Amino acid sequence: MKRLGTLIRLRARRQYYIARALVRGRRMTSLRNRTAQIAPNAILALVTLRNERVRLPYFLDYYRGIGIDHFLIVDNDSNDGSREFLADQPDVSLWTTGESYKGSRFGMDWLNHLLRRYGAGHWCLTVDPDEFLVYPHVNTRPLRALTDWLESSGQRSFSAMLLDMYPKGPITDQPYREGQDPFEIAAWFDPANYAIRKNRKFLNLWIQGGPRARSFFADQPQSAPALNKIPLVRWQRRFAYASSTHMLLPRSLNLVYDQDGGEMASGALLHAKFLSTFIAKSAEELDRRQHYADSQEYRAYHQGLQDAADFWCPQSRRYRDWRQLEEVGLISRGNWA
Repeated sequence: MKRLGTLIRLRARRQYYIARALVRGRRMTSLRNRTAQIAPNAILALVTLRNERVRLPYFLDYYRGIGIDHFLIVDNDSNDGSREFLADQPDVSLWTTGESYKGSRFGMDWLNHLLRRYGAGHWCLTVDPDEFLVYPHVNTRPLRALTDWLESSGQRSFSAMLLDMYPKGPITDQPYREGQDPFEIAAWFDPANYAIRKNRKFLNLWIQGGPRARSFFADQPQSAPALNKIPLVRWQRRFAYASSTHMLLPRSLNLVYDQDGGEMASGALLHAKFLSTFIAKSAEELDRRQHYADSQEYRAYHQGLQDAADFWCPQSRRYRDWRQLEEVGLISRGNWA
């Protein structure tokens, strides 16, 4: 009976998230709707952003290169030229809104709306503009090879741990230029220092740790940002993201790990947050207070950045390729040979 009650409550919550998405989706303004171009087998990328102009050329080129066919992007009132740049991209459908990011469940109401309307029947990748998906064989096999394998294996979702990347030395020492591969600068990562636990209500894994935990949340590790993500999903209209891309409903989509002790295929989202542009970005977001827990995370960043934060330590590893991540146990091929 207890399990049945939990399922009923989770179903009601999913319906609530879908209803929210329908309401808030109507408040967005379509600037460039090119969704008529979306082919039946297209792989879609969905993004919400604000003032990310300098990142966009490399971001779009990277995902085009691995096989994204069309981008659905929500611009949250940018004033740095992001909106104008995106409107000119032939494979981008663009919406804009001045509504509260926090009031839209940190953008997820907007994205759930677009996923429901345009993503049904497609593999959909939901990411931030500083997240870059790496999966087994990424350098030799396109994303479609992965989604075809997932589909043939009966898997509807694919997990990717958020892997914070950082430079060696203060992040202000190496200015980032538009169009540059961010990992020429943010080339280092923590190979260990991660804690994992299971969320018994939603069945997803909860991962914390890495450079942000040791640099900004050493005294409160339980407050460190979550690193678990499920960004790639074969979408259906009854699905909904419940908390960013950390977990979904129905909760069976969160079972992206082998419960019998084996390994399922997984990837990583290389996180290029910590570039020279982050100083101004963190100050803006702290002032706006539009992030989770009254921007507690950005308050920690602001305090830490006063001392010219350097995330590098003797245990840091320089990123090489996906095989290196597999060697240290951060991604897995599972049964995908």
